[in-house]
Amino acid sequence: MGVPKFFRYISERYPCLSELAREQSIPDFDNFYLDMNGIIHNCSHPDDSDIHFSISEEQIFKDIFNYIDKLFFLIKPKKLFFMAVDGVAPRAKMNQQRGRRFRAAKEAEILEEKALRSGEIRQNERFDSNCITPGTEFMTRLHEALRYFVKSKISTDSIWQTTRVILSGHNCPGEGEHKIMDYIRYMKSEKEYDLNTRHCIYGLDADLIILGLCTHELHFIVLREEVKFGRNTKRASVEETRFFLLHLSLLREYLELEFNELRKSCAKFDIVNMIDDWILMGFLVGNDFIPHLPYFHISSNALPLLYKSYIEVFPTLGGHINEGGKLNLERLEKYFAALAIVEFKLFQDNICDLKYLTSKISKNATDETFDFNTIHVSKSKTESDLTLLMENTKMSAMKVGILETFRFYQDND
Repeated sequence: MGVPKFFRYISERYPCLSELAREQSIPDFDNFYLDMNGIIHNCSHPDDSDIHFSISEEQIFKDIFNYIDKLFFLIKPKKLFFMAVDGVAPRAKMNQQRGRRFRAAKEAEILEEKALRSGEIRQNERFDSNCITPGTEFMTRLHEALRYFVKSKISTDSIWQTTRVILSGHNCPGEGEHKIMDYIRYMKSEKEYDLNTRHCIYGLDADLIILGLCTHELHFIVLREEVKFGRNTKRASVEETRFFLLHLSLLREYLELEFNELRKSCAKFDIVNMIDDWILMGFLVGNDFIPHLPYFHISSNALPLLYKSYIEVFPTLGGHINEGGKLNLERLEKYFAALAIVEFKLFQDNICDLKYLTSKISKNATDETFDFNTIHVSKSKTESDLTLLMENTKMSAMKVGILETFRFYQDND
């Protein structure tokens, strides 16, 4: 489950969350979890924009094994190593997945046509990323290869022999990260569970941060690759990749400071329930299962607005919205009522902006800029060069207005 632009936001908002993972200074971990689909996608089609890139299935499997081995050697879990491949997704995500896969196929087709027009010819068949889907022949072969790889490492590598290894394949329903969380909840239900267990989870989805906080574990770290923002960034090989540790315990402290005003003024404030409320607020900016509210984009400063509304309305709620995993609908309704006021103001501001932009690109507004009509000039005996210059200037002004509108929507996407 992805949350668009969420990781970038918290990285900029809370800059001390992440530290570079150096082999000589990595803390000890008991359990290590892999959300495998990020690895599979990176190793099979690292650069979709390269029309000449090709890779064999055998090489894909080797790269995946190498990636897993490097991550295992980096973390060195002492008790458990859990690998989870995405199974059949919940119904709520199926429409989103279908749209994403149709779009990926269409973009690949457009790239092929563009390359043919420029005279470029593909030498080998393109790898179809849509085959990374539960139930396909590719995933069946990959599952068998992963089983062979695990058996081989356990029998030949002494580091693997001291750890319990679990492989949850594509034939087990549920997304990889959700299967991991289910297993953590299962372990916590056992009487002999150690509350000081140190967890580390690897994955590229930002929702791992939210899911990690949901566990309310004292020691939980998310292992991520270095993220370079921008359109022209290319993925490096696993040997060149730098990894970062994101400390969720530190994020809990940041959130406590974020809502410090409530902690001082409200006796019923509880950090555990507040984190559950914070996760609930995060759903309002959208994810893979539900769309975001209109005009509530992370890039448009939506999260601080949600926090501000929560702080203002909390003293009137009589407690937290989410208590022990159960929603108090009466309190949730009060929060939504306060949020509706903020949302209405956002609608008003956006309507004013759109009206202003519409007036700038309308025909009448363009003519008013010149303060006369070019038809009268062309009918008169004015020189033809002057008329042509005025017409060209008018068209340029209209193009500028359209370009400004496009940039406005692009920035607020």
